[in-house]
Amino acid sequence: MNTPAKSKARSTARLAAVQALYQRQMEGTKVDELLVEFHRHRLGERLDDEDSESGEQLAAVEVDFFNDLVRGVDARRDEIDAAVSARLSEGWTLTRLDKTMVQILRAGAYELIARADVPTAAAINEYVEVAKAFFDDREAKFVNGILDALAKEVRS
Repeated sequence: MNTPAKSKARSTARLAAVQALYQRQMEGTKVDELLVEFHRHRLGERLDDEDSESGEQLAAVEVDFFNDLVRGVDARRDEIDAAVSARLSEGWTLTRLDKTMVQILRAGAYELIARADVPTAAAINEYVEVAKAFFDDREAKFVNGILDALAKEVRS
């Protein structure tokens, strides 16, 4: 059963995965190093001083889910890129899109392709929300359209 705490932990994992995938693309950090860095410094860190008992904890992250998203997107990037590219308007390529947008689409596509345990609507809605953290409604609708089109093929 999907509890509110688990749902929030997965939402946080998705956002962190998009950030990690962006860092991987921009800096070329190896996946294992990237995961270690995120585990040590970004997942579950405190908002105040790290050593302070009073520091407010950031939202919990479902670490295994985060790891799977980052490793899965990296391992299946060619397949994912082909699936996403096939849904772009004529004349558009992934290289023309904002680099953060590309990572949002990759992570969403990975969930739709490889994570049958995640309901279609949940995966799409979650990445629309991630898009809203970085972009305006127009781009969020773009994410919805691309992932919805992909879901119709891979989840039918």
